[in-house]
Amino acid sequence: QAAFAQIPLPQGMVIQVGGDFEEQQKAFGELRIGLLLALLMVYMVMAGQFERLIDPFVIMFAVPFAAIGVLASLHVTGTTFNVNSYIGIILLVGIVVNNAIVLVDYINLKMREEGLSVVDAVVLAGRTRLRPILMTTLTTVLALVPLALAWGEGGEIQAPMARVVIGGLLTSMLVTLVLIPVLYATVRERAWRKAHARETEQAAAAPATGPLQDPAALQPDRVRDNPL
Repeated sequence: QAAFAQIPLPQGMVIQVGGDFEEQQKAFGELRIGLLLALLMVYMVMAGQFERLIDPFVIMFAVPFAAIGVLASLHVTGTTFNVNSYIGIILLVGIVVNNAIVLVDYINLKMREEGLSVVDAVVLAGRTRLRPILMTTLTTVLALVPLALAWGEGGEIQAPMARVVIGGLLTSMLVTLVLIPVLYATVRERAWRKAHARETEQAAAAPATGPLQDPAALQPDRVRDNPL
């Protein structure tokens, strides 16, 4: 399009790209709506399961960081960003949050049942859930390797989707193990400080809002007993 813009054209004439490019742009528009709906549905499901809004918000941070792996996989393999690549990104929205869900849910469990602090629960969850997270990610990645290598007839059509998913999963795994625990601890600590400060202010303001006492009761006995 930049090259077409430099071509001098007679009055009333324009250059338009049609065919496959036009159909691809229409498909991208529809897939963009699908991506937004996928993000919304995943957040709504997690908010309903966790019964709070903060935890799903922290978990959703794994989704944008998966774009680093997506771009890296496309660059390394020399794959173009096409419709199949876009479908792979939509799949990633529902896949990359799985590891973060496992981690955050275990943190909440330890804080609720054993009364651990936020930092202690995060450290314990990182140690305990490291192996399941690695196993879940690596098994999915290895299962997609044959498809990513475009083996078989017509394999190059579906290969971009597998390559995008592999790159996004590997990046999101690192984000889940490093960034999500730090972000979760920071958010929960800040929320706890705000709640503690609010309770302190309410406790300090409680005597001032109590029932008013009789002014005469506050005076010394010799004044209160005087009939004048």
